[in-house]
Amino acid sequence: MDADRFEAAVYARRLGAAASLAGRAGLAGLVITPGYDLRYLLGSRAETFERLTALVVPAVGEPTVVLPRLELASLKESAALELGLSVRDWVDGEDPYALVRGALGGAAAVAVTDGMPALHLLPLAAELGVLPVLATEVLRELRMVKEEAEIEALRAAGAAIDRVHARVPSFLVPGRTEAEVAADISEAIVAEGHSEVAFVIVGSGPHGADPHHGFSDRVLAEGDIVVVDIGGMYAPGYHSDSTRTYSIGKPSPVVAEQYSVLQQAQRAAFDAVRPGVTAAQVDAAARDVLDAAGLAEYFVHRTGHGIGLCVHEEPYIVAGNELPLAEGMAFSIEPGIYFPGQWGARIEDIVVVTSDGAMSVNNRPHELVVVS
Repeated sequence: MDADRFEAAVYARRLGAAASLAGRAGLAGLVITPGYDLRYLLGSRAETFERLTALVVPAVGEPTVVLPRLELASLKESAALELGLSVRDWVDGEDPYALVRGALGGAAAVAVTDGMPALHLLPLAAELGVLPVLATEVLRELRMVKEEAEIEALRAAGAAIDRVHARVPSFLVPGRTEAEVAADISEAIVAEGHSEVAFVIVGSGPHGADPHHGFSDRVLAEGDIVVVDIGGMYAPGYHSDSTRTYSIGKPSPVVAEQYSVLQQAQRAAFDAVRPGVTAAQVDAAARDVLDAAGLAEYFVHRTGHGIGLCVHEEPYIVAGNELPLAEGMAFSIEPGIYFPGQWGARIEDIVVVTSDGAMSVNNRPHELVVVS
């Protein structure tokens, strides 16, 4: 297996399933430009330029790659050559959208990836004579339920980010800034096996009450509660995402009590996960615990988000989402409590739905970590 992708057989299965789902949706096929969907279907990390590159997956027939001749070398970085896909290259002055139409067998209703730039969408629509729909509804069924190889990649990513969190207490020294701590964490994310850093949040004191704070030049002080939410990309492109909360010195009794409730909420959501339970019910499991303790108003975001090639993807664990969970779905469970101007806390694990419950890929303790 290439370090950046799975074996070709994985992509062959995905392409076949995508074609079948497109046909079931009454579409002639899919047109996938560079982005996460192309990486999912072909293992390609190609980028979008003004010249069209697209994977055409007809509901009936063989997939075709349409790309500029000057980009032919990029095929070696995907599974296209191993799969023996048809390639239709073009040079400046030729019409690549006509090549797409030919690969589809003529003008017809198609779905396109949601990241297709307008500079390609509009001429494609003109060529086909119909406005394409989004492929999200076709591909979500595939991407939400992870294959075993994807689950193993998520487990490896989770173990790697756990190793980073194990090092975080040594970085949280009073007198240092959030930015200095974030720099150490970024270095550790790569050192522990990630190919790149996805994000780093170091929210100390009142900054912890902002769920998406990032980091700043604020100086850490004794008594601070610090939210550390971190993640990175791990070969072949799957992400880690885990949050732990730290206390520089012993926390106050109020903080300790409220954090204990947050632990119970996170555990309640985890315990609620199993096939057939809806995403909304998992969200409610966490929210109900906080509500009983009078803390629901301080939980200001959804309980979780799917994860894989994207840090945030479906399924979303949120009120109103009646999607039944299925074995193989992977998502975060991350309730938080946020007190504006004071402090905040969050506990986040990535979990995978099993046949009778859930498995966490993160295994660091959930207790408030006291840094002395």
